[in-house]
Amino acid sequence: MGQDQTKQQIEKGLHLYQSNQTEKALRVWMRVLEKSADPAGRFRVLGCLITAHAEMGRYKDMLKFAVVQIDTARELEDPDFLTESYLNLARSNEKLCEFQKTISYCKTCLNMQGTTVSMQLNGQVSLSMGNAFLGLSIFQKALECFEKALRYAHNNDDKMLECRVCCSLGNFYTQIKDYEKALFFPCKAAELVNDYGKGWSLKYRAMSQYHMAVAYRKLGRLADAMDCCEESMKIALQHGDRPLQALCLLCFADIHRSRRDVQTAFPRYDSSMSIMTEIGNRLGLVQALLGVTKCWMIQKELDKALESIEKAQELAEGLGNKLGLLKLHCLCERIYRTKEQQQELRDHVVKFHECVEEMELYCGMCGESIGEKNNQLQALPCSHFFHLKCLQTNGTRGCPNCRRLSVKPGYV
Repeated sequence: MGQDQTKQQIEKGLHLYQSNQTEKALRVWMRVLEKSADPAGRFRVLGCLITAHAEMGRYKDMLKFAVVQIDTARELEDPDFLTESYLNLARSNEKLCEFQKTISYCKTCLNMQGTTVSMQLNGQVSLSMGNAFLGLSIFQKALECFEKALRYAHNNDDKMLECRVCCSLGNFYTQIKDYEKALFFPCKAAELVNDYGKGWSLKYRAMSQYHMAVAYRKLGRLADAMDCCEESMKIALQHGDRPLQALCLLCFADIHRSRRDVQTAFPRYDSSMSIMTEIGNRLGLVQALLGVTKCWMIQKELDKALESIEKAQELAEGLGNKLGLLKLHCLCERIYRTKEQQQELRDHVVKFHECVEEMELYCGMCGESIGEKNNQLQALPCSHFFHLKCLQTNGTRGCPNCRRLSVKPGYV
């Protein structure tokens, strides 16, 4: 298959894919991969296969094609192709919750610094790295990466990237419990979709609606949460987006749990966990198991709650997800307090505070915890964040956290 024919077949596959004929598109692209003698064409078709498998949640296949794409990029000896292929490798590992590998591959991308084309990918690299740091609960570095990605998006007038970063920032602020910002950023993403997204994939609309649903639920606006989640789920079902279906099912389950309708919540959690197990979203499984645990606690089935915690803890430890572990210790503390098992209670109180210290989840001004309840937060330029009221009350001549870190141990 020559260069022109390769190009025609790739376009044919794209047309089929955009028409929701995914399996036919995959067959066309696989034929190109088998028969084309054009390395640049092969590189491009591998990119199409990586994107399609990512959206279907076939993350192991996504990773397999990303590895082949790196070999093709090396054959082409082009720094732009090599940067793009390492970014795809980073994304594949991010989807499989291999966060340390994601960070390593992102750093490789940033160190390459090829031509202008490679530089334009740096925003996407920063976004992927931020998502990985967030998966590891390293909040300051996550925020730093998201802010870099946002700067790249603004500098390159890349509205799609800006939309994706806003959704990640929504997730970030949901995790540290500043629910006003958790809603503001996906609402901003939804505005970008409305203003610029006429020719975009519907996944951007679905993504913003899902993150809005999560924030609305946290704010107790359950009817709004349900409306947004239903819209997101409708698009996810139309496009065969399994990862988003799993997240929407999790959100539905959480909404029903917030209404204390655990009988409706349980099957939603089960369906969500089934898809997450299938696609390899271990971080999503931790979140679903946390929800299941809370349902058992509502029903006062404390031993069953502890069984769910044990499964979630094993996953969270394997991922290095410190926030998940903190939440699990908090739930164990409540359970063992009810069961009046003092030794176990003390153990989990100690582990809880160790997690808080490790993640620096406290305000460097007042010393009180961050992420325990809904609070307005404000980040300084160094990406350390504090209670907004503390900054307004005390002002700052620099970051107190950075000052503490710069003091050598010998001088403490």
